[in-house]
Amino acid sequence: MNIENYMTSCALEALTSLYGNVEAGEVQIQKTRKEFEGDYTLVVFPFLKQSRKSPEQTAEEVGKKICESCLEVESYNVVKGFLNLSLSHDFWCKLFNETAVSENFGTAPKNGNRVMVEYSSPNTNKPLHLGHIRNNLLGYSVARILEAAGSDVTKVNLVNDRGVHICKSMLAWQMFGGGETPESSGMKGDHLVGKYYVAFDTAYKKEIKELMEKGMSEDEAKKEAPVMKKAQEMLRKWEAKDPEVYSLWQTMNGWVYKGFDKTYADMGVSFDKIYYESQTYLLGKELVEEGLAKGVFYRRDDNSVWINLEADGLDEKLLLRGDGTSVYMTQDMGTALSRHEEFNFDKMIYVVGNEQNYHFQVLKLILKKLGYDWADQIYHLSYGMVELPNGKMKSREGTVVDADDLIEEMIGTAYEMSKQAGKLDGYGEQEAREIARKVGLGALKYFILKVDPKKTMLFNPQESIDFNGNTGPFIQYTYARIKSVLRKAQESGIEAGEKLAPSFVPAAKEEELIKLLNNFESVVRDAAAAMSPAIVAAYCYDLAKEFNQYYHDFSFLKEENADVRLSRLAIARETSVIIARALALLGIEVPERM
Repeated sequence: MNIENYMTSCALEALTSLYGNVEAGEVQIQKTRKEFEGDYTLVVFPFLKQSRKSPEQTAEEVGKKICESCLEVESYNVVKGFLNLSLSHDFWCKLFNETAVSENFGTAPKNGNRVMVEYSSPNTNKPLHLGHIRNNLLGYSVARILEAAGSDVTKVNLVNDRGVHICKSMLAWQMFGGGETPESSGMKGDHLVGKYYVAFDTAYKKEIKELMEKGMSEDEAKKEAPVMKKAQEMLRKWEAKDPEVYSLWQTMNGWVYKGFDKTYADMGVSFDKIYYESQTYLLGKELVEEGLAKGVFYRRDDNSVWINLEADGLDEKLLLRGDGTSVYMTQDMGTALSRHEEFNFDKMIYVVGNEQNYHFQVLKLILKKLGYDWADQIYHLSYGMVELPNGKMKSREGTVVDADDLIEEMIGTAYEMSKQAGKLDGYGEQEAREIARKVGLGALKYFILKVDPKKTMLFNPQESIDFNGNTGPFIQYTYARIKSVLRKAQESGIEAGEKLAPSFVPAAKEEELIKLLNNFESVVRDAAAAMSPAIVAAYCYDLAKEFNQYYHDFSFLKEENADVRLSRLAIARETSVIIARALALLGIEVPERM
């Protein structure tokens, strides 16, 4: 049941009865702020003209009428022009019993909205790193949240598998590799290719230094460095389908894909379709020709193609280099068109860091100027960078936090900390390792996703693995604690159903927890609207915190009144169900025992 909709209809009925015709859009119902008594608040200021009374008198009049006509509303209070309405104990208990037996609570019916979410978008010249982890976790979680809110979601990945940066790794492997392969080196394929990306940068810097010592400026040296010229020549050969270059490109990309697949599996993310830049950039080139024919783009003397966006408050943007090779914008234009033709999406969400804000602003504008109105459906989910205590990461210098290493470290740390805390006592080694995997990954995912996507975040691995405070392990442990209580009840022959007993009258603390459990549906709606897993994460923490306080203050298995005991176990069970469903939206698994 959508309580906000129900309360809106109650208020609308009362207002219409009192004042005649009232527009539904004027009825503003919101959750009552914590510092005031009540469950939902009606703002009465829009109706003062019709009531011809003060805000307080109007609120009193409306509150009285709602209580008369809606039996579920048991009381009200007025704070200036705000009418705070309180729903009855019976209402909350009945609602709990309805949701507790629903397998779909928290999942909205399908709304027919087609949404595509692109995330990951790695380059095939290096392994995934900490920045990619935030991107993947954010994209995957947003996709799950939107799906829970009723959208039909397609999760896609665009692999940047061509370009001069890819040629840098290939060239360095030719120059320094000596035929090295993942098999001969024992290295994961993406790591091996990344090693040569760093090797290219080392050679490039050495040549720049040598040229500058001979009198060149730094800018001149960067352009004239032989190794960079060779990489640019290799790109031209690749676009011309030179057999040797193309074969090397296929081989090295194959190494990388195997490596990526393992990282994605370890991270627990997946895709419905993978696009490759090498397959979409040619469509982008066709769009460039279309733009030239329409007079939207222009060609410079050096044969490069540009668009002038100065009239739109932006600048000039390169779309095709003078040698005919494409840029990121060319490929993104082609990819967007391809996706729209294939899926006819209602919304296309790009999960990309905030350093690309300008890029997506330009992409939408170019597509609009080419006559594609669906460009308005493109949305850039811009997120802040992940920083470390010692500063930013640089892939080409090899100063990144590698995703594989971080995942392994998180699981290892979770194992050691869980063991020291005695949480793995009595478990076999295999089960203990599986618990550590769930806890380590849960810690990583929660720590990253609890931060609002727009904010830059500082990642601290040690801080994320803590069984107290606002962490994944704390919430996972709360779930495991509930499951332990339910197992003990079963072993003792104590009845523990899904519903509250008919005679059960919840204490204030219990009613607050029942209300919080019911909020899950609105939390999913809010998180989907904001495209922010942080809203779900905050809810998980609040729910775990409230339950732990409840567990501390009330007796469960030792409660003598059978109806009260059954009802408290039902509340505990439903809390575990909602925690598991909410964490699943963040891509986090829950251990049954800890």
